[in-house]
Formats: sequence, C-alpha cells, structure tokens
Amino acid sequence: MAPANDARSRAARFDEEGLVTGEAVALDVRPASALIRAGGAAIDVLVSVLLIVAVLLALAGLDADEAAFRAILVATIVCGIVVLPTAVETASRGRSLGKLAMGLRVVRDDGGAIGFRHAFIRALTGVVEIYLTFGGLAVLVGFLNPSSKRLGDILAGTHAQVERVPQLPSTAFGVPPELVGWAATADVARMPDPLARRVASFFVNVEHLVPESRARVAASLAGEVAPFVSPLPDAAPERFLAAVVALRRERDLAALRLADARVASLAPVLQATPVGFPER
Repeated sequence: MAPANDARSRAARFDEEGLVTGEAVALDVRPASALIRAGGAAIDVLVSVLLIVAVLLALAGLDADEAAFRAILVATIVCGIVVLPTAVETASRGRSLGKLAMGLRVVRDDGGAIGFRHAFIRALTGVVEIYLTFGGLAVLVGFLNPSSKRLGDILAGTHAQVERVPQLPSTAFGVPPELVGWAATADVARMPDPLARRVASFFVNVEHLVPESRARVAASLAGEVAPFVSPLPDAAPERFLAAVVALRRERDLAALRLADARVASLAPVLQATPVGFPER
C-alpha cells in the first residue's frame, strides 16, 4: 500500500491557494474561468467548422459516387474535430487559435506541458461534450468544477491556465533628497526577513491607508528598524523608512554585481582544461 499512498502524495492538487504540487510547492498560476474557456472553445469550434465547410465545398465539384462522398465526409469531420485539434495542441504545447486569442494555455495538473496523449483525450472527449451536446456538457462540468475543468480535462489530467496577466507597475524609489548626505555615510545592516517584508508591504499599500493609520504604522516600523541603522537621521518616520529601503536595495545590488564580476573574472580559469590534459 505504501507505493500507492506515495503516488497519491506526489499528485498535484488545487486548493484555496492555487495549484500545489505533490512536493508541497505552490505554483503561481491562475486557472482560467469557465467563461474565458468558453470563449476560446467557441473560436476553435468556429475555425474547425469553417475548415470542414471549406474542404467540402472544394470537394463538391469532384465526380464521386455517394459511398465515396460519404467516406470523404466522415474523414473530413474526423480530421476537423479530432485530428487537427490534437495536432495543434501537441505541436504548440497546449495552445490553439482560440486559446491564443484569450491568453490561455492547457497544461498538466502538475504544471508541465501536455503531450499527444493529453491532447488526444481532450479532443476525443470534446466530440461528445462540445459538438454532440453543443457545448452544454462542457459548460455544465466547467461551472461545477472548482478549477473550471471540462470532462476532457478531468480524464486527461489537465487544466487551462491564464498566461496573459497585467504588468505590475514599478514601485521602486530612491533615497529622499533631504537624506542623500546622510545615506553616504550611514551604516544600514541587513534586517530580519519578516521585518523587511513588513516594511515592503507598507510601501506597497501606503496609498490605501488613511493619514492617521499611515503615520502610526510608519512610526511603529521606524522604531523596529532603528536598531539596524547608525546614525539615526533627523527625519519623519516614513521618509526614514524610504531612505533605509532604498539604501539597502542599492547596496545589495552593488554586492550582487561585485559577486558576478568576480565570478566572471574566474571564468577562464574555471572553464580551462587542466595542464597537460589532451584537447578533445
């Protein structure tokens, strides 16, 4: 029973925090809603139908008997609703024209790219839940599933995630002008991670705070940051915190650049072959 339990523990799952892998790693992905998926599916269905109609119109002028025409008709429909979607999703790793238009991608439940098996199961199941029921079954299952999966996703172990997300505005700022002279000689030690995160969160949400709460939180954080700074400047708490954050960021960036330069300078030695080692 141990292997089965271990396999289940490695399976990815969705919870209230998003996609969590079997190794308890939370992936920063957002499952697509049923409405967005319906829009992408409608575009894909429309393209498939137009291709089938175009092929049939092209073959209408052929001099073929009724049996041959029926065989061509069946082959065209199968290619349009099963073979073509499978080939497109397999080659594009989960993309199609409709998904590209809606900013979606189909991935495995563990976040990896889908393969032929996943795309074939989705396309084959789509014949029933999209074409034979005019999308009714897919919409019903999508609205009932917490991750907006349709029946094909449940059988294939896949889901659709949103890849088109808005770009977050930059909140970086420099040392306040009145504290530039102090920053040139100030000693700012590295703060504990919880405190650094609270200070960063304060500046992210500072515009949403009322003036009284803004001043109170800034004063409280400045009191916690003060032991890591010497000498203390004569400045308002919020301006003091802004100077500390900007100064700490600039010095950390300078340290990282210095480390990269040192590693780059050692690259010829690290990549060279030992003395006397034959060239191959």
